[in-house]
Amino acid sequence: MKVFHTDCLVIGSGLAGSAYALQVAKLGFAVELLALAEPLAANSDWAQGGIIYDTTPDPALLARDIIAASDGTAHPAAVEHLVREGPRAVQELLLDELNVGFDRDAGGGLDLTREGGHSARRIIHAKDATGHAILAAVAGRVDATPKITRRAGWVAIDLLTLSHNSAIIADHYEPLTCFGAYVLDPQTGETVAIVAKKTVLATGGLGQIFLHTTNQPGSVGHGMAMAYRVGARLIDLEYVQFHPTVFAKKNAPRFLVTEALRGEGGVLLNARGERFMDAVDPRGSLASRDVVARAIKQELAASGEANVLLDLSAMTPAFIRDRFPTIYERCLQHGVDITREPIPVVPAAHFACGGVHADLRGRTSVRHLNAIGEAGCTGLHGANRLASTSLLECLVSAKFTALADGTDLGREAFRLPAPREWESPTREADPVLIRQDMLQIQHTMWNYAGVVRSPKRLTRARRILLELREEIQSFYRGCRLTRELIELRNAIQTALLVVHAASLNPRSKGCHFVIEEK
Repeated sequence: MKVFHTDCLVIGSGLAGSAYALQVAKLGFAVELLALAEPLAANSDWAQGGIIYDTTPDPALLARDIIAASDGTAHPAAVEHLVREGPRAVQELLLDELNVGFDRDAGGGLDLTREGGHSARRIIHAKDATGHAILAAVAGRVDATPKITRRAGWVAIDLLTLSHNSAIIADHYEPLTCFGAYVLDPQTGETVAIVAKKTVLATGGLGQIFLHTTNQPGSVGHGMAMAYRVGARLIDLEYVQFHPTVFAKKNAPRFLVTEALRGEGGVLLNARGERFMDAVDPRGSLASRDVVARAIKQELAASGEANVLLDLSAMTPAFIRDRFPTIYERCLQHGVDITREPIPVVPAAHFACGGVHADLRGRTSVRHLNAIGEAGCTGLHGANRLASTSLLECLVSAKFTALADGTDLGREAFRLPAPREWESPTREADPVLIRQDMLQIQHTMWNYAGVVRSPKRLTRARRILLELREEIQSFYRGCRLTRELIELRNAIQTALLVVHAASLNPRSKGCHFVIEEK
């Protein structure tokens, strides 16, 4: 088995992982950056609306909006940290260093927009492809940085810990400590070990465990599943946010329809042309995502319709084409001209508010294992995430975790034993079985643990998933590893964790909504 050594192993190359890699490389440390695919294959790339850049004299207003969106559950320290440090993180990396091409107003200043749950315009954007503009700039700088080695297509299998993977018996008695990961090299099909002083989970979300999602392929909670298997603390996994507006035309792919459309005047209508959100919440179509997603779900259940409509008639065609060119073109490709007709939309799984418990420096309950971005959970989002906080969280968590790790790397001694050899069967996995098992997970989670939950639905989901896990574990142990098989193993584990967390919480809060059974 090949063994690589590095200072920092970063699992995931979205905005959080890439920003961390840049920050720690600037401090002089070597980084191995694992990417599931090409540099921009990350959920960050698909973020449309924007990133918060709040430089107003009263930042407490943003803090109140974050806490209000969370249904009063966000961790005050995490909120205060983001509000205080966010503007500087954006200024330093995105504006000063990378000069990301954010939209400007007529006077040359940054153009500010508003999204659901926000009480003011404080979001900067690059048309309706903000995530792409940011990640492309960051990824370009990553690939130009000598201290960073990008491993495209390499897939983490399991974390290395002294307790589980050291060949030295005495290490079993050490505190729970991570020293890297086993990783699949797709070119050779071999499992290698990357031994690292610091390991960072930046694996993104878990949306692909649901049938309908805005997430990139492979987003099955990799980091959460791996962390769970070595004994790390996970929290708030029941809080899965469903984005209320995803394109929903028959025989067309689902894709995100940014909340910024509603921030600029778009309104939700039912099949009768009624503004149904006005009767649900004083904010109407600009209510927080959990409120809007549930209202759409209830409207569809009552009407029997397949979707609701997002009406953009308050905007001029020229404004729509200029401000939202990506959505305009994508909808047009599927026969919907959004300058002339409303967009058919439904909710879909979007963001994991919970994850691997981490402090404000990315520290988890496992020594030398960090979790940042969507994979980690500081409590910032509580039970529901405020729009456009996710990209900002990536920057802030990456920066402060890298700074803390840099300090540790400069003064600590690290125990880095030789890892145990990896043994893998040679039998090929049946791709039909993998696809079928994944579909069963996705259908089960969508039907029984989706936007609206009940104790009976969750009990049924748990029973189905436990039985399926036995089949998948047997399948996994008997076959040669592939990316698809690793994803399936992590997907079933993540799904069970979400269902378990939801079953333990009988209270409806934010995006965890439980109905009473009759």
